[in-house]
Amino acid sequence: MEQLVTSILKSYGSHPVICNVDSDSRLDQEIIIEILNNVRRVLFPGYFETKRLHCSTISYHVGELLEDIQYKLTRQVRRALAHQRDVMSTPEENARRAVQIVRTFLERLVPLRETLAKDVQAAYDGDPAAYNTDEVIFSYPGVFAITVNRIAHELYALGVPMIPRIMTEYAHNLTGIDIHPGATIGEYFFIDHGTGVVIGETTIIGNNVKIYQGVTLGALSTRGGQSLRNCKRHPTLKDNVTVYSGASILGGDTVIGEGAVIGGNAFLTSSVPDHTRVSIKNPELQFRRGGNISTQEIRQEGFFNRKEQD
Repeated sequence: MEQLVTSILKSYGSHPVICNVDSDSRLDQEIIIEILNNVRRVLFPGYFETKRLHCSTISYHVGELLEDIQYKLTRQVRRALAHQRDVMSTPEENARRAVQIVRTFLERLVPLRETLAKDVQAAYDGDPAAYNTDEVIFSYPGVFAITVNRIAHELYALGVPMIPRIMTEYAHNLTGIDIHPGATIGEYFFIDHGTGVVIGETTIIGNNVKIYQGVTLGALSTRGGQSLRNCKRHPTLKDNVTVYSGASILGGDTVIGEGAVIGGNAFLTSSVPDHTRVSIKNPELQFRRGGNISTQEIRQEGFFNRKEQD
């Protein structure tokens, strides 16, 4: 055992990139997730509580939540600021900045609620299977993912490292929806079903946009690695765009025009004009019955043209 301990300690010195011993800036993932859930309780009062709320006591409840968020988030932000790139600051400076960041973040909760109310409405209006908006809030993975993303995006915009990504990866793990906190997303955004959706850091999405499962809004290439940091690598979707399942839209110069509809499994690396419909060529299906093959062409009009082949 002594020899094993010595060997592992030697490994710590050889690979410091995965070693965080003696760190005063270690983040606590569990506390960050607890903060996230408390923020959701403030944003959606009465939906995610473990106790009954009443109008006569709601002010005390909200005050208690906000105090807890402020205290814990300030500590985590102060630690996160020690991980800033190319910024040299003292612990005292980080502590003062953390206080200001958290104060600003809490002030943004009211406008954030207004935006989330529009997202919930978009999900309900856009899905005929939705029973009511309560069902949307409780159970829709797309609503959960965009809620977490909008919370994380506020911290990202305030210059907080690491914490926003921890939050969005938590949502990614639960829903299969991967939205980078740096993505800029407009109002009335709806992700239907959601599994497999990827939205990159520099993506810009307008208002009233709807996307389905398996959609990728990604970069053309990441071979440049860190040299591509701060470059526009991901596409722009203007207002009222719909992107159907399995579509991939790649590249920072790619702009999908207002009102465009991108069909399922489309692969785009160039811009699309306003009010354009994009779809892949109609496929041809083959059905085998015994020794015969029946070919079925799927036409855009929805009719079938069958060709019997020996």
